[in-house]
Amino acid sequence: MEFLEKLTQSFSPSGREEEICDIIFEEIKDYADSVYKDTLGNLIVRKEGNGKKIMFSAHTDEIGIMITYIDDKGFLRFSPIGWVDPFYALYQRVKFQSGITGVISYEEKTDAIKDIKMKNLFIDIGAKDKEEAQKMVSIGDTAQFVGDFVINGDRVMSKTLDNRAGVYVLTEAIKKIKSNNDLYFVFTSQEEVGLRGAKTSTFDIFPDFAIAVDVTDTGDTPECNYMAVSLGDGPCIKIKDQSVICDRELVQRIKSVATNNSIPYQLEVLEHGGTDAGAMHITRSGVKTGAISIPTRYIHSTCETCDINDIKNAILLVEKIADEI
Repeated sequence: MEFLEKLTQSFSPSGREEEICDIIFEEIKDYADSVYKDTLGNLIVRKEGNGKKIMFSAHTDEIGIMITYIDDKGFLRFSPIGWVDPFYALYQRVKFQSGITGVISYEEKTDAIKDIKMKNLFIDIGAKDKEEAQKMVSIGDTAQFVGDFVINGDRVMSKTLDNRAGVYVLTEAIKKIKSNNDLYFVFTSQEEVGLRGAKTSTFDIFPDFAIAVDVTDTGDTPECNYMAVSLGDGPCIKIKDQSVICDRELVQRIKSVATNNSIPYQLEVLEHGGTDAGAMHITRSGVKTGAISIPTRYIHSTCETCDINDIKNAILLVEKIADEI
């Protein structure tokens, strides 16, 4: 889990994925036939073979904020990068790549906290005035949310398990896989702002099969919306989300791989949200696409929570899919 912690604590808001790509490269460079980065910032790892061309993806970016305005008192206004809930953001710390850290607060004139909007929030970096703030940050600077990495028993809590958990699954699988298939592992950019890296990389590779590895919601907390997914019951084989209806044949193949290798799994129907699979399946003339999802509570908060055994079984499932699909 030390490498997963390193991944979660790296700086990688959408469009600024350089740091995490460098970390991944150092981890897997000795296990690949080729590693390269494309124009949009996707890190593409290939393990060559003569069989089917299979593409796995896991997005490297995280939600964050971008500075849009600095007022005379040195407080910062900002725009979200990706889907940022104003309630989740309130009183959270954010950190810029320079190390400058601030706290998000809100205008106290706001009539009701339940009506709070992003426009009512600001960042306090401790500056005394605009001049001092401008020495610390600039318009267009991006920041990530701060969230420590904590393990309690079989559960891990941290910021950005969406989708560092998926990145971890692919990096660990790359080290283990021995297959005759032609394998591409794409660590995609800018998923949180429109599945952008998946669009360009899938177009270039045009695989026979594509599989996104990401997180998904759960239905196992008190009074939550109904969903047949729980922490600890295995990785999920996606059936559908808002962005994709997974290829029926590929879903059946993945289920068979899991069953034949005694890997526990759950079936996922996600009513809200999507993954790289949404872009992959409609590339060129269409690609047979599926997805493996890691059950995660409190997605897009600073304390996302996964079960370590689900992550380990996802690694095993990816390893077996690469060889047996």
